[in-house]
Amino acid sequence: MFRGLFDDAAVFPPGNLPVVEAVPAHRAHRTAWYADAVGPLLCGAGRLGELAAAVEGTGPLRVGLVLPGGSAELGPALTATAPFELAGVELATRDTAEAVAELDRLLPPDVPAAVELPRELLRGDGLDETLDVLVDSAYRAKFRTGGVVAEAFPDEDELAAFLTGCARRGLPYKCTAGLHNAARHTDPETGFEHHGFLNVLLAAQETDRAAAAEVLAERDGEVLAKAVRALSGHQVTVIRNSFTAFGTCSITEPLDDLAALGLLSPSPLVQEDR
Repeated sequence: MFRGLFDDAAVFPPGNLPVVEAVPAHRAHRTAWYADAVGPLLCGAGRLGELAAAVEGTGPLRVGLVLPGGSAELGPALTATAPFELAGVELATRDTAEAVAELDRLLPPDVPAAVELPRELLRGDGLDETLDVLVDSAYRAKFRTGGVVAEAFPDEDELAAFLTGCARRGLPYKCTAGLHNAARHTDPETGFEHHGFLNVLLAAQETDRAAAAEVLAERDGEVLAKAVRALSGHQVTVIRNSFTAFGTCSITEPLDDLAALGLLSPSPLVQEDR
């Protein structure tokens, strides 16, 4: 259920960990008992030079390349990733068809990619039109579930529309921002309404928008944990084939939540088929 779920976004807001600190911290995650839950270290195109300097002489590093500037950044950034093991590319765009074309043209065939879809493009008919472009491609969707302002957080219905739109098409996706806790909650410091990653995992198997929104609205972690425990092996496969990963500036915080709910302990991250 949690294998490879947590991409390490430590250098991004609100964590903003310096690159020279993020690299050894990530290497520590990759050797910890929970290593199988940890995805690549994510890095923006503008910080690849810093990252190269930080890893020089320290061995290979799996890196997820994040391109907020869109397709124009792709070619130069791919050249700059030579010192790393490129785990994937995340490309923001306002033109999905153009982004797909550039990825087809420049991306090595063995490197996966996700196309980040601006929320304003997904309103009304835009959701179906945009997801249909990605269905015919080799790439995942990427959806932003939070940020540093309240407006960056979609409500349950908006997120449910995206999740069920992907589920009906068999389109995999990743999420980013605001999901570092297991259950939906209101941040006591900011007042922001955060989605929970367990909510999103459970909603990923829904094709009905109202049903997905109901799952996303659940705030009781014990209720969510009970639902996770009741999943069959097949359901887990369906869920993780849909919701592949999310970026989190803290790796330990989501793991702490899972441990508190009795869903994860210091042992291999394997769930038996039931």
